[in-house]
Amino acid sequence: MHSALPGNMTSLVPTSVQTMTKFRAAVSVRFAAALCAVLFGLCAHAQDYPSRPVRIVVPFAPGGPNDIIVRLVAQKLTETWEQPFLVENRPGAGGNIGTDFVAKAAPDGYTLLSVGPGSLIINPLIGKVPYDTTRDFAPVTLMARAPNALVAHPSLPAGSVKELIEFARSQPGRVNYGSGGSGSTPHLAGAMFAAMAGIALTHVPYKGTAPATADLIGGQVQIAFLGIPTVLPYVKSGKLRILAVTGKHRSPELPGVPTVDEAGVPGYELSPWYGLLAPAGTPREIVVRLGDEVSRSLRTAEMKEKLAMQGAEVVGGSPEEFAALIQADSSTWSRVVKDAGIRIE
Repeated sequence: MHSALPGNMTSLVPTSVQTMTKFRAAVSVRFAAALCAVLFGLCAHAQDYPSRPVRIVVPFAPGGPNDIIVRLVAQKLTETWEQPFLVENRPGAGGNIGTDFVAKAAPDGYTLLSVGPGSLIINPLIGKVPYDTTRDFAPVTLMARAPNALVAHPSLPAGSVKELIEFARSQPGRVNYGSGGSGSTPHLAGAMFAAMAGIALTHVPYKGTAPATADLIGGQVQIAFLGIPTVLPYVKSGKLRILAVTGKHRSPELPGVPTVDEAGVPGYELSPWYGLLAPAGTPREIVVRLGDEVSRSLRTAEMKEKLAMQGAEVVGGSPEEFAALIQADSSTWSRVVKDAGIRIE
C-alpha cells in the first residue's frame, strides 16, 4: 500500500510516461540551446580576435635571433589585424621565467610565447622547471629555422675549427664560450661541439644573446655559437672571427665559410628553430587563426627576404605539425643532452 503524498507535492510527480517524455525533451532542448550558445560565443570570440593588443613574450633579452624574428612577425600581424602585437622581453633562468609566465597566463590568445627548443625542450631535460611543455602549451606554428655561427675573439690563436680544437686540447678548460643562458641552444651547441671534438670548454651563461655577444667582443669569453646576423657586422669590422656555421649546409650569406662538419667535426649539425605558442586551453579557433595568419605572412616575398637577412629560413605550418616537431625533438635533444653530459649549472 502506497502512502499518499501531500497535495502540494502531487503536481511535481509525472503521472504518465508521456509526461516524463515531455519533461526530458524540455530539458534536452534547454541543454542543447545552452550548448549552442556557448559554441556560438566561442566562434564569435574567435571571429572577433584580436579585439585588443596582444602580448608576445620572448624569454630572453632583446637582440637575439628569436627576438629579431618575432618582432618582424609581430609588425606584420599588427599591420594585418590593425591591433598592436607587442613583444615583451622577460629574461632569466635560461628562459624559464618568461616561459612559465606564459604557461600561467589566461588562455585567451592575448598572451603568446616566442621560443626555441632551449626553454621548451632542453631545460626540462637538464633541471626542474615550473611548467610542463606538453600540458601547459598549445603550439601555434613553427616560424623559422636559423643555424648559428661559431665565432671567436681575435685574440684566440685559432683561425679555423681544427686550430681551435688543437688549442683547446693543449690547454683544457682555458677556452670559455658564452651563451644566452643555461639550456639555450647556443649552450647545447657548445656542449655538443666539445663532446664531439673531444675537448674541454668552460660554459659562461648570460641572460640573453646581447650580453653574451658584448662580452665576446670584449674578450671576456673566447668563443660563442651565435646567430649569423648578430655576428656578421662584427666579423666584417674585424672585432670577431667566424670559424664555421652549424647548419647542414653552408649559409647563403656566407658561402665561403664551411660548416662545422666540413671544418673538422664530422656529423655535427645544429639548426635552432623559433616557434609561437599559446597557453594550453586557448580556443582552438584562435590557435588555428593565429597559425594560419602567421604562416601566410611568413611566406610572402617580403618576409622571406627579411628573414633571410637574419640568417633564417621561413617554415610556417599547422599547429599539429609544430606539435609533432616538438615531440620528435624532445627525443632527439634528450639523446644529445645525455651524450654531451650537460648538467644544470
